[in-house]
Amino acid sequence: MKLKLSRRTGTIIKLALAAAVVVVIAYRLKFAPVPVLVHEIRPGSITGEVMGTGTLEARVKTTISPRIQERLAEVLVDQNDPVETGQLLARLDDGELKLQVEAAEAALAAARATTERVRVDEARAQAVEKQARLNYQRISDLLATKVAAQADLDKAVEALQVAEADLKRARAAIGEAESQVVTAEKNLLYHKELLRYTRILSPYNGLVVRRDRDPGGVVVPGGSLLQIISTNEIWVSAWVDETASPDLKPGQPARVIFRSEPGKSYPGEVARLGRETDRETREFLVDVRVKELPLNWTVGQRAEVFIETGRSTSALAVPQSFIHWRSGNPGVFVNDHGKACWRKVTLGLRGRDTTELAQGATAGEQIVKPGEEKKQELTDGQRITVR
Repeated sequence: MKLKLSRRTGTIIKLALAAAVVVVIAYRLKFAPVPVLVHEIRPGSITGEVMGTGTLEARVKTTISPRIQERLAEVLVDQNDPVETGQLLARLDDGELKLQVEAAEAALAAARATTERVRVDEARAQAVEKQARLNYQRISDLLATKVAAQADLDKAVEALQVAEADLKRARAAIGEAESQVVTAEKNLLYHKELLRYTRILSPYNGLVVRRDRDPGGVVVPGGSLLQIISTNEIWVSAWVDETASPDLKPGQPARVIFRSEPGKSYPGEVARLGRETDRETREFLVDVRVKELPLNWTVGQRAEVFIETGRSTSALAVPQSFIHWRSGNPGVFVNDHGKACWRKVTLGLRGRDTTELAQGATAGEQIVKPGEEKKQELTDGQRITVR
């Protein structure tokens, strides 16, 4: 009987000890101070920045294509070649067009010769008409004195009318010949213009970024031969969140970080702001002019831009990781005698890694966040232990 009582007592003691251990563990997990990292708020300098991601683009870019259909005879530039305004880039086969120009020149010469001939005919017709008029006048005078007969006058009238008709015909022929000269001149200009189209010239100073065709094939209007860009202005067209639009304006300084060189920043400035927001991403385009380019750059390469929106030398700047959000409102956990107390704040400038606390905090206060091994968020009034 005593043995059974002793065994039961031992079991009860073991259960009591296990329950005590569980209670202690639960207490430590629930009520024990949480280890936190601390940051003391101090005045310092901060540079506000707005970040956007985009691609390097040329403000002016052109697809070089022929204006007529013809065989491509020669391409005189290649990818990465710099070009100047008016430089010959490519040449089309011009043999047939040269013959057409020569034929048009011959037609113009023939039209001008015809004009000269009909002018001579006009002069002859004028002389004949003048003589016929004088003869008519003389016979009319003689008829009045009964020296000439009526038949002579009738012949003089007929001769005068024929002479006048010949003169009118000669003058009409001059008008027709002159029209033919004008037509021949226009035709010659047209064929010379087509011949000029066989020489494809650069429209501006720039750089060849792509070559699409080689000599030998037939090219058509609109088909790409070369792609050139103007190097006078290169910028990054970056997508920026629409909430940043009130802080942006042309001329603001910026820094550009290319993904090919993540450790280096290149100077830039805001060139222009887009006026249309993407309805899905809620972002709009900001073109940031790059003042200095990497040694090796490509149109279309990815880059991040950081646009400066303001500076302050005495801001209460804290690491962004110490900002906590509740129901869309920013706040911080302040160390209040060993307890984490949440406090709503108003944010100011946002820098690369820090954010200004414009209202809601004072210099000298300590703000905290959970330690790296702590996955859960802090709660208001939770006991903490500061590292």
